[in-house]
Parts: sequence; C-alpha cells; structure tokens
Amino acid sequence: MQHKIQQAQILMDALPYIKQFSKKTIVIKYGGAAQINPELKEQFAKDIVLLYLVGIKPVIVHGGGKKINALLDKLEVKSNFIDGLRVTDEHVMEVVEMVLSGSINKEITTLLNHHGAKAIGITGKDANFMRARPMDDGKYGLVGEITKVDKKVLKHLIREKFIPVIAPIAAGDDIDHPGYNINADLAASKIAVALQAKKIIFLTDTPGVLDKEGNLISSLDKAKIKALKKDGTISGGMIPKLDACLETIRGGVECAHIIDGRVQHSILLELFTKNGIGTIIKE
Repeated sequence: MQHKIQQAQILMDALPYIKQFSKKTIVIKYGGAAQINPELKEQFAKDIVLLYLVGIKPVIVHGGGKKINALLDKLEVKSNFIDGLRVTDEHVMEVVEMVLSGSINKEITTLLNHHGAKAIGITGKDANFMRARPMDDGKYGLVGEITKVDKKVLKHLIREKFIPVIAPIAAGDDIDHPGYNINADLAASKIAVALQAKKIIFLTDTPGVLDKEGNLISSLDKAKIKALKKDGTISGGMIPKLDACLETIRGGVECAHIIDGRVQHSILLELFTKNGIGTIIKE
C-alpha cells in the first residue's frame, strides 16, 4: 500500500508543472544515444505521448549523423567535414535525405503513433515551410542557413492535434534544387522562435553543461556563458549548442534546457520535478 501511495504522490507532485505547461508548445531536439538505443527510443516515444495526452504540444526536430555516416560508408560515397560541418554535395545530400526523411523520421512517427499519439513526419520541403540559403557563401556546399520558417504550416498541424516530427532539410528557391542540409540544433532553434514556444529542450549525451571538475551547472545566463567560454570551461561542441540556446531565448522563447538523453524519462524529470536533471539557460 505504501508503494501505491508513493506513486500517487509522484503524480500529485507533477500536477503543478502539468498545469503550467498545458496548451504550451515545447520544441524538443532529439538526438544522440536516445535516438539509437532501442530501449531509450521506446521510452522517448512514451514520454512524448504522455506530454501530448496531458495537453502539452510537443514538436520534435531530429538529427541523424551516425546513420548518415553508416549509409555513406556502405554506398562508398565520400564526404568530409570543415569546422565540424559535413560538406554536402548533391550525392551526399541524396543520402542525407534518404536517412533523415525516409528512415529516421518515419521510425519516430511510427513509434509515436503506435503508443497513441497522432504524429506526422515532415521536412522543410513540405509546403516549403522551411527555406534556406547556402551557409557562408557555399563554403560547405548544400549546408544551409535558414532564411524563413512558415509557422502557419506547423501551427495548422498542431491545431489539428498532430505532433510534427521534423527532419532538418530546407527547401531551396528553384524547383529542381536538391534542398539544404541544416544543423538540427539550429533548425530546432529557428522553429522554436517561429512558434514562440514555451521551452526548447536539447537531448544530448552529457548530463548538461559541466564545470571544470565535471560537475553539472544547473543554470546559466548570457553573462555566465560568456565567462565560461572565456576561461575554457565551455568548449568544443557545447559552444554551438549554447549559441543556439541563446539565439532561441533572444527570439522570445522563455528558456532552453540541455539534458542527458541517456537517462530514461529525462524529459519528464526535467519538466515535472522541482530541480530537474540538466542545465537550464535563461536570459
């Protein structure tokens, strides 16, 4: 009996947060181990369905770098990286679209639908809702910088009770353009701003932002981030992720979260508990 009472208390503790976020849009960037480990994939889908059923409006943006690498190797299509970005020619872009739109996107939507949601997979090419131009004057080939997000398309889907699952591929201006490969973090940021989401959550393979001793930093703002960059505490791949967080907040989103996608139910723990489990970024 005591165990059942504890279960009920957990639900009651979550109630204020459920009420706070009900009818609010939350953008979730889905990547890392959570997107690869079968058990974590299943738990992620169930967590998103729970958010959906309690009245929260989740929007999923996903990447897929590891699967893209695997298929490029299998097809013997060469690709290289500059400044951490995959140089994307038309052959590479074809593989990127096959993996992101044809494989990963459909896998996520199938899982969500199986567990009771109404999910729909799209790319920026659908209804041309996301447009882009070449990043840095084409230095990286078909890697794009987003110029427009048509929020009306996404808001229509949300009104119709769909969970949009978005592959980060943007449309070009010409009818025969192969499309642009977009960094998933940056795509999630732009989409969150366009929708004026309540929050954006980035699932990563770290507990959050860590100090020099490896301890979790539970909260950050612009000034703290600047100082931690300067002293080298924040470096490498965490820099563009935090830059995306700050860009989102400047655009009107209340806060951003970086959490450990390797932890089961990490989204629920971050949203529905007092202290959360990751790093929250506010202005």
